[in-house]
Amino acid sequence: MSLFSFIKAAGGAIFGGKSDKEEAAERRAAAEAAELAEEAATARRLEETIRDLGLDVDGLNVHVDDDRVTVSGLAHDQATKEKVVLVLGNSGGIASVEDNMTVENVEPEAQFHTVVSGDTLGKIAKHYYGDAMKYPVIFEANKPMLTDPDKIYVGQVLRIPAVD
Repeated sequence: MSLFSFIKAAGGAIFGGKSDKEEAAERRAAAEAAELAEEAATARRLEETIRDLGLDVDGLNVHVDDDRVTVSGLAHDQATKEKVVLVLGNSGGIASVEDNMTVENVEPEAQFHTVVSGDTLGKIAKHYYGDAMKYPVIFEANKPMLTDPDKIYVGQVLRIPAVD
């Protein structure tokens, strides 16, 4: 009995099959197509979420590229624009949001706060406004993403609007 050695990448062509390089290229192309399809599906889900939350943006367009989202469209006001960015950025698997939206009725921009362990809306309100009892301002500014003032999570980014 003998053992013969062959060049594995050279096979297949004799019988009309594909070379290893051709098969690898096809696998890469299929994986890239699957990734693009998944990114398009994620973009559609994010657009649907924005609409379901009642955030009205004319010409809303969300594009997903790996963990980066680009959003464009015309928001009625600054608050809507900021909430759309927060919905996108606070979604799982998203690391950054490129905001290309315009605003119909220009207003001052809000500040943003990333929730850390031990934060409460009252503690955040105390930090930004000097009064913990102004937490409803932050809660209202983050509706409909927040449904309960006691349910915030570490890493979540919140809008902190200016108060009069």
